[in-house]
Amino acid sequence: MKALHFGAGNIGRGFIGYLLNQTGYEVCFADINQDIIGSINKNNGYRIELLDDNPDPRQVSGFTALNSLSQKDQLIDAIIDADLITTSIGVNNFGNIAEVLAEGLLKRLNQHERKLDIIANENAINASTMLKKQVEAVLSESDKEKMNRFVGFPNAAVDRLALSKVRDGEEVVQVEPFCELVINKSEMVNHQLPPIKHATYVDDLKPYIERKLYIVNLGHAATAYIGFLAGKTTIQQTLSDPKLEGFVRKTLREAAQYIIHTFGVDSEDLEKFIHTTLDRFKNENVSDDIFRVARDPIRKLGLDERLIKPTRKLYEMGLSTKNLCIAIAAAFLFDNPKDVQSAELQNYISEHGIAKAILHFTKLDGEMSSMVEEAYTTLKKQKQGLVEES
Repeated sequence: MKALHFGAGNIGRGFIGYLLNQTGYEVCFADINQDIIGSINKNNGYRIELLDDNPDPRQVSGFTALNSLSQKDQLIDAIIDADLITTSIGVNNFGNIAEVLAEGLLKRLNQHERKLDIIANENAINASTMLKKQVEAVLSESDKEKMNRFVGFPNAAVDRLALSKVRDGEEVVQVEPFCELVINKSEMVNHQLPPIKHATYVDDLKPYIERKLYIVNLGHAATAYIGFLAGKTTIQQTLSDPKLEGFVRKTLREAAQYIIHTFGVDSEDLEKFIHTTLDRFKNENVSDDIFRVARDPIRKLGLDERLIKPTRKLYEMGLSTKNLCIAIAAAFLFDNPKDVQSAELQNYISEHGIAKAILHFTKLDGEMSSMVEEAYTTLKKQKQGLVEES
């Protein structure tokens, strides 16, 4: 079996490519970083280790790599021969591969009509659908119709921290022990291949996407904002404080009620997921900088974003949002002049006041806005003292 994976970065090598390799695929990476490409081809693979007390370093083999800019013909051949195509390049880079994908798929369909799935493993909702639209944009209507009969773009939800460091002159990919890859099997066209190792196949991806966004991403942001106010420098340092860890846990339990009531997820399963999530955040083998996690607060305060959507949905259900409102207030207090969005946020508050800022950036109004404003006023005075009392 042959797999072509676009993106030989940390996620590509440490997560998706590695799982494909463990499933039995010969994996060919397509990338533009010639240093990584050369290293993979020279070593028939790369070094990988866990971000864990037992890192279990190993050399993984069975990989090749192509330069997607200078080896276009070989890349098209790889598209023709592939049993599966995957990506981890960032949705903003889909335009860079859409044309070669379209060209390769057309040549493939002219040579044979083996069904093929293309899975975009990106930190975005419905990324595969986004990639499909980019490919369709460069196809004629007849070619588009033919492609859609034989090529599927199943969406996926992905979650794994992947880093890298240079050791002894060679780059080592470092990944956390936890990984989650959930694939929408109802959008697949080829069901003959073996399931990807450690992947979960479901008919409805939405509960998993929202669980990640409104538990994992929300929890990460809430930890960063409350940690900033408490004078902490890392996520790990923040959660080493029992009072701050307790606040984040209560915030996640509130948000979990949105998932439970919306999707019927078992409460005990979600409590275990919260516990696992906090254990991931506490991993002392990772140093997660507060300023990195807290960056771009305006985006994270958006109407359907991690902090706001579960809060307003729970309010509509008549359920508690006390700790979520504190987390939102803490985001409004994130003050980092080097962060463009933080500076914009603080300037707006200075000019218009917190009440107008809440409405402007979150679209929350009425009692919900008042609850956040009250939390903001109290938190500004007491900072971590408010968390201790919550």
